[in-house]
This record gives sequence, structure tokens and C-alpha cells, in this order.
Amino acid sequence: MDKFIEVTGKTVDEAVETGLAQLGVTRDDVTVEVLDFAKSGFLGIGGTPARVKLTYAVGLTQKAELFLTGLLNRMHMNAHVEVNQDDEGHLHIELTGGDVGSLIGRHGETLDALQYITSQVCNRDEDKRVRVSVDAQGYRRKREEILIAQAMRAAEKAVKYRKNFALESMNSFERHVVHTALQDVEGVTTSSVGNEPRRCVVVLSVEGGQPAHINNAVHSNRGGKFAPGRGNRRPGTARPLRSD
Repeated sequence: MDKFIEVTGKTVDEAVETGLAQLGVTRDDVTVEVLDFAKSGFLGIGGTPARVKLTYAVGLTQKAELFLTGLLNRMHMNAHVEVNQDDEGHLHIELTGGDVGSLIGRHGETLDALQYITSQVCNRDEDKRVRVSVDAQGYRRKREEILIAQAMRAAEKAVKYRKNFALESMNSFERHVVHTALQDVEGVTTSSVGNEPRRCVVVLSVEGGQPAHINNAVHSNRGGKFAPGRGNRRPGTARPLRSD
């Protein structure tokens, strides 16, 4: 994807240097088109500056960094954006700085929103869709550890009781974490069921042979604590999921 900026200066060279500084790139990264040469005017009056057009290619990492940096600046947030691309082409974005705590939000909702719109921007006009992860203060990493632990416990129950177990509602990135964590675990497979924002992963017992439907799964108890609507069940027992 190509983008461009127009820059002015007392000379063509000065205009080019100004543009390179704005973009944070080198001369080899841009194509320069001179739109106007500087004119001195008569006796120093009525002169016009040189004007150049710098065209540059925007990769996925640059696209993500430019978008998020601009967005955070408009939000008056003091945060630094670091973008890395893995071997599969997926983007991992880390936000650091004094204001990143407020960018996480309740249960990561603000972070999820930033991740969603960044993914939409990065994948626009791209031939191949890439996965985008936006993290702040290691929230996603800690969340992944919790999800993997929950998935493993559900897998153990599925194998032991030959039943399907449904995890809590998750966004698409979190569901991918669970699917990946259990893809090589013997005796179980996984499937996503339900509609957003209540879509969840069901851990399926291979021997149980039950359909991958939310009505045929039981809720994997988290932490052994009672929750609203569980009545007087003992901690650790399973509750059938409602169809809604």
C-alpha cells in the first residue's frame, strides 16, 4: 500500500529532509517528485517555497504503528506503540507508557476495542488476513495463561467423564488461544459455538460422541466458587448451559 505526503521548504533538498524527518524514514524508502521549485521573487518579495511529494510504501507494521500512534495522540494518551510481526505474518502490538493502564478497561474491554479497530485497519486492502493482537502491561499474556489453565482443566474433565465442557464467552483471539492449546491433547477436540458476544469454546470428548452444541455441554466451573444462579450446588460440580 502506497501513501504520500507533500512538504515545502526553502529548497528541494530542505523539503525532502523535512519530509523524511516527519516520516522517520531514509531517502531510500521514498520516491521524490518535485512539484514546484523555489522561486525567490522580486527583491525578495513574492517568493514561493519548493514543494515536493514523497511517496512511500506502508507495510503492515508501519500501518499498525501509524494508526495506533495517531489514535492515542488524539485520545491524549501517553503511550508508546511497539509492533512486531511473527513468522506467520501476524502482528503483536505492545503498548507501554504512563497511561496504558486505562487502555485495558474493565475485563480488557477497551483493549479488545483497540485490537478490533486496529485489525480492521491493518487488514483493509490486504490480500491475506492477518491476526492482530494488542497488549498492555502484559494483560494478554496473563489472560492467555489463565485461559490455557482453564482449557486444560476442561479437557481433563472431558476425558474423565466423557462429556463436553463449555468455557466462558470469549472474543475471537481468546478462542484461538484455547483451540491452539488443546489441538494436540489426546481424547478431546474443540469447537466454537454461540453468537457474539457470547460465543464460547466447547471442549469435546472424543469418546463421548456428543454434538458440539451448547445445550449438550456443561459449564466448566472456574475456581470452585459459587456464582449467581448456581443455587446450592457443591463447588466443582457442573451446571448445564442454557440455550440463550
